[in-house]
Order: sequence, then structure tokens, then C-alpha cells
Amino acid sequence: MARWSTAACLLAVVVIMLGAWTRLVDAGLGCPDWPGCYGFLTVPQSETRIAIANARFPETPVDVSKGWPEMIHRYAAGILGLVVFGLAATAVRHRRAGVPVKLPLFIAAFILLQGAFGAWTVTLKLWPQVVALHLLGGFTTLTLLLLLTLRLRKRSRGSAPSSTASPALARLRPWLYGGLMLVIMQIALGAWTAANYAAVACTDLPTCQGQWWPEGMDFQHGFDITQQVGPNYLGGQLTADGRVAIHVTHRLGAVIVLGYFVVLLMLLWRNRGDSGLDRSIALVSAALAVQIGLGLANVWLYIPLSIAVAHNAMGAGLLLTVVNLIWQHRQLPQSETSPATHTTTINREVTA
Repeated sequence: MARWSTAACLLAVVVIMLGAWTRLVDAGLGCPDWPGCYGFLTVPQSETRIAIANARFPETPVDVSKGWPEMIHRYAAGILGLVVFGLAATAVRHRRAGVPVKLPLFIAAFILLQGAFGAWTVTLKLWPQVVALHLLGGFTTLTLLLLLTLRLRKRSRGSAPSSTASPALARLRPWLYGGLMLVIMQIALGAWTAANYAAVACTDLPTCQGQWWPEGMDFQHGFDITQQVGPNYLGGQLTADGRVAIHVTHRLGAVIVLGYFVVLLMLLWRNRGDSGLDRSIALVSAALAVQIGLGLANVWLYIPLSIAVAHNAMGAGLLLTVVNLIWQHRQLPQSETSPATHTTTINREVTA
């Protein structure tokens, strides 16, 4: 189960990357129906099938080059769903052996919800609220699969960690949770940026449109979650001022996340002692550095497809490394009080 859960994590990253690819090539409505494509299991390519498809959906003529990215994404998501259902079934079957059951079942139920959001993404014509939630659902699925993998690996090893967390290291745990919340909020901002096609609103760095604080930014419009259902949101419906507000907010979020983690990771490294957290801290540092670099390259190079997809994937990587660091930190037993203090306490009890 640990091996299958690890494979599911890797597949979930692939699904997230395929989702980004589909969105970036404007293929989110490459197939106007769900779960098939123009009523077929594959993208219609023969003249006969294309004629039938165009008759079924006259408003959206067949575009094979956009249909395949959408269907490949669906195929990968479907395979991931089957793997998750297999994990849930195996967990139920071996529940008496102490295998985690609730988490695999919850992931299976969440996959069904994620599938529903995938359908609504198409049927509601890329409504930004649904698109953003669908993206967040993909990251949530990946995080849950990582937690399942960590639990299964811990169970397979069966040994308690030999290292301990010093009091100074233990005091940093709430700050780790704070960092996780910042990463989640930044991913949510990224999802909203992607859903509203605001990534190209600013094409220069460190300024935006030649200004440190662009005039006319409309935050109320940019973060309006009451957009009506109905229009085709392919390409976005927001004004330029609204998209600039979203983009600038996402940049500010990146600066906050970077500053927060630079300080936090330095404190963790200084107080790590023999906790064994060296690798986990290094992974977060590397993921953060790569993600910031990809974000800068996206602007400087005007959103090239490969870098934009990698930016989405590394967002998932940063989330996973932070969750893994928190997990490893939680596994460390608290260090006992110093021998002198312990001896004093015993002497007082004997005297009493």
C-alpha cells in the first residue's frame, strides 16, 4: 500500500501538470461535454465523427488540437481515481491488520467531489470560482495522498525515531503551521490568477507596467466572487485593472512567503541539533528557491508553456515539502528536562 500510495502521489502531480497544460493552451473547453468528448470516448478525428460532433455542438466546432489535451487530462485523472479506489478497498479489506482506513476512504470520497468539480468546470464554461476550487482540490488530493504515504511508511518501518526535538525546536512548530497556511493562501491566489487569466497582466519586474504600485488597480472587481454563471469564461471576463490587482496581490504574497520562510528555515536549521530534520529543511529551501525562480522566469520570458507548467508543479512540490517537514517535526519526541533539573525534582520528592 505504501508503494501504491507513493505512485498515486506521483500520478497526482502529473494530473496537476496536465491540468495546467490544458489551461495554458486554452483547451479547457476543448471538449464541451463531460466525461466524453462530443459524445465520444476519444476526440473525434474522422470526417464522419467530426460531422456528428459539430451537429451535436454547433456552437463549439471540433478543434482536435484542443480536444486532446483535455481528454489526456481526464484519462490521467480517471486512472488516479481508480488507484485511489483500489487503496480504499485494500484498506477496508485489511482493516483488522491495523492499516489506516478512514483516510483512504476520505480520499476516495474527495476524488468523487473533485470529479464533480471537473464536470462543472466544463458545463459552467470555466466559471472562475469553480476553476479555482478545482485547482485547489487537486492540491488537496495530493496532500492527502502524501499524508497517507507517510502514515503507511511509518507503519511499515515500525520503529520510533531515535532523535528528539529540543525545546527551542519544539517552539517553532506553531510557526510551521503558519508557514503552511501562507503557502495554501499563495496557492489559492495562484489558482485565482490562473482562473482569471491574470498571469500576463504584468510583464515587467520588479515593477508592473513600469510602476511600483500601478494606478487604477481594481481590487473589488478583481476579487469579485459573485461573477454570474453563464458567459463563456475562456480567456477571462475581467477588466485589465482587475487582472492587474490579482497579479500584484499574487506577487506580494510571494514576497511574504519568501521572507517568512527565509527566517523560519534559518531558525530551524540553527536549532535542528540531532533531530534529523536536515534533509526536510533542505527540501523546503530548494523547493522555495526553484519556485521563486520559476515565477520570475514566467514574467521575464512572458509565460512560456514549459516554465508555466513547471511553476504549477513546483507549487505542489513546495506544498509537499512543507507538509513533510511538519510531519517529520511532529514525529520527534520532546526532549526531556535536563539531568540537573530532574535530579532536583527527585530530591525534593524524597525529602517531602
